[in-house]
Amino acid sequence: MDMKKRIHLELRNRSPSEVRELVLDNCRSDEGKTEGLTPEFVNLEFLSLINVGLTSIANLPKLPKLKKLELSDNRISGNLEVLAEKTPNLTHLSLSGNKLKDLSTLEPLRDLVRLKSLDLFNCEVTTLDDYRDSVFKLLPQISYLDEEDPEDQEGSDSDAEGAGEGGEGDNDDEDEDEDDGDSEKGDEDEVDDEEEDEDGEGEEDFDEEGDDDEDVEVEDEDVSGEDEEEDSGQDGEVDDEDEDDDEEEEDGQKRKRDPEDEDD
Repeated sequence: MDMKKRIHLELRNRSPSEVRELVLDNCRSDEGKTEGLTPEFVNLEFLSLINVGLTSIANLPKLPKLKKLELSDNRISGNLEVLAEKTPNLTHLSLSGNKLKDLSTLEPLRDLVRLKSLDLFNCEVTTLDDYRDSVFKLLPQISYLDEEDPEDQEGSDSDAEGAGEGGEGDNDDEDEDEDDGDSEKGDEDEVDDEEEDEDGEGEEDFDEEGDDDEDVEVEDEDVSGEDEEEDSGQDGEVDDEDEDDDEEEEDGQKRKRDPEDEDD
């Protein structure tokens, strides 16, 4: 599929000004040039032209908001000065797999003052002695070369973006860490307060239970005392009744004896 037709399909009934990402990988360029790209893509931020047979980027339209440009696996050998003119806000550039042989071909990239990440994998220039050190000296504005920083530590796109914002990402991270620390302290204080409240409630419950137990014991003592009194009262009444019965029996015996005494 040629590049013009591919662009038409990618638009999906949108106007070029509405497009922020455009991927045209593996389509055919006309005579090694970009075809169908126009200055109407004013809001384009990401453009991918991997393996489209480019030999030149001379007719690249001006894309003032473009930040990421993928030109891997083409046949570009130079004339990179057009990038500073057409894509002044570029932060990520991949030229991997192109025909770049000398450091001098990279010199125009100095004018891309916002450039932070550059990929040159599989380019002949990478075989030069002290290649990495030389490129970092030539382009002091970049933070990552072939996805690694000057200390050969791997980075990511997000790292490069943070560096491209002048370190604002680092400051934001520090602020977030401080905020997280404050919130964690606040959470710990709240947890401590809750635990203290729970302990206090537990002690109050324990005290109330203790008081209830004491009240129950007192009531039990009162009840047992009343039972004893009732038992003693009943015992007293029974004893009185027994004494009355004994007295009545004695009186009866006396009455029986008295007539006998009269006969005598």
